Amino acid sequence: MTSRNLRIAIIGSGASGLMALIKLREAGLTDTTIFEKAESLGGTWRDNRYPGLTCDVPSLAYRYSFAPNAEWTHVCAPGPEILDYLKTVAAEHDLERDIRYSAEVLSADYADGQWHIVTSQGDEGRFDAVLAAAGVLHHPAYPDIEGLDTFAGDCFHTARWPDNFSLEGKRVGVIGTGSTATQITGAIVGEVSKLSLFQRTPQWILPLANDPISEEQRVAYRANPELLEQEFIRLNLEQTSKFAAAIVGENPYSYGVIDRYCRDHLNLVTDPDLKARLTPDYKVGCKRLIMSGNFYHAIQQPNAELVTDAITRIEAGGIRTADANAREGRLHELDVLVLATGFDAHKIMSPMTVAGRGGKRLDATWADAQEAYLAVTIPDFPNWFMIGGPNSPVGNFSWLQTAELQFGYALQLIEKLRDGNIREIAPRAEALRAFNDAVKAKMPDTIWASGCKSWYIDKHGHVASWPWTFEKFKADMETPVLSDYEIA
Repeated sequence: MTSRNLRIAIIGSGASGLMALIKLREAGLTDTTIFEKAESLGGTWRDNRYPGLTCDVPSLAYRYSFAPNAEWTHVCAPGPEILDYLKTVAAEHDLERDIRYSAEVLSADYADGQWHIVTSQGDEGRFDAVLAAAGVLHHPAYPDIEGLDTFAGDCFHTARWPDNFSLEGKRVGVIGTGSTATQITGAIVGEVSKLSLFQRTPQWILPLANDPISEEQRVAYRANPELLEQEFIRLNLEQTSKFAAAIVGENPYSYGVIDRYCRDHLNLVTDPDLKARLTPDYKVGCKRLIMSGNFYHAIQQPNAELVTDAITRIEAGGIRTADANAREGRLHELDVLVLATGFDAHKIMSPMTVAGRGGKRLDATWADAQEAYLAVTIPDFPNWFMIGGPNSPVGNFSWLQTAELQFGYALQLIEKLRDGNIREIAPRAEALRAFNDAVKAKMPDTIWASGCKSWYIDKHGHVASWPWTFEKFKADMETPVLSDYEIA
């Protein structure tokens, strides 16, 4: 048996890419480069810096398994703290020396057992394996509204929030009511002269008081790492065995508790009309649940308005909505327009061109549906491994846990390339088909398929999430079934 040095490319320096680099080095795979399109690391925590940005899972569960953090200041950490955490981990492991910034991957072409990578900086040469860790929430989705480009004030997507931008005393319009808009509403309502929140679809909101973590508690975590580890394990178990299982139809009792909490929380809205307009007509959990302890209070402030009339167009002075009592509709005069319209979560590899065995294009392969075997590998694309591929577990729990498990699975296959006399590993087409047929058969049992539109659902109507329990995901990631792979 011949062991060989592998040259490995990682796409993206967000939380997943950084973790992959650390663990590849630990495995002795040191000829590894991260290609990052931006000028710094951090992924979504770098790009998003809007007011009120926080993680929507408890901080003590949102960290790498190998990098405990006793310094979180709140139950749910503010975005800047998470970015600082990633930077700290990167510095401790000296990751910067293997990151190529401002190097967006434009194309990846497979031939003769290697991937030829071209970035915005030029030809990067050939690599024995690629780990695609670019994430799914980095292509801002812009609304298709007439006149958007005619607005005379400041207008920007939440993922492009200007540095040091003041909202003091301004009339601010926010389009969207997802997690981002909810966080922004609670953060800015006390600062602006008028807040107009334009809602197309109401959201279920789970109450979450984002209380500070006292210095006394942080001292206890620093002094007793075992206490910190126990809390990490407890919170992860709470999220996966209860919440995640409830959403996929495997824990009816927990689902009932979640449903009741959301409905009881809505009772904080005292005005009957406003409450009716904030009440969804779909099941709790069909869309990703919003976590907030202050939104209902914020939207009931005298300077806040929930606008549910349809937007007809955007003008220089603001947003015009339909109004049954006014022929020309109503103009909501604004100084600032914030687009809290989310991301296109289904442009997983876009805009790069990926060509596998025999020049087979990934965009053509995925034209009708984005499918991968166990969310990690794709037939005819040998030695290409994904963290966050189609049907990865997503939801209100720590993504970092999912990413580590997927990486662990991919690493076992990469080690086969290193330690054996083989050059190619790709899943069999029949294995892919069997997995995705099972996904489709199970998906109707989940809340996501109960009748709503969400970012989990692609343009073909497929729900791109994991329809089983997280325990099954962990079991499936534990050891690859090599008979499901073509190995050459």
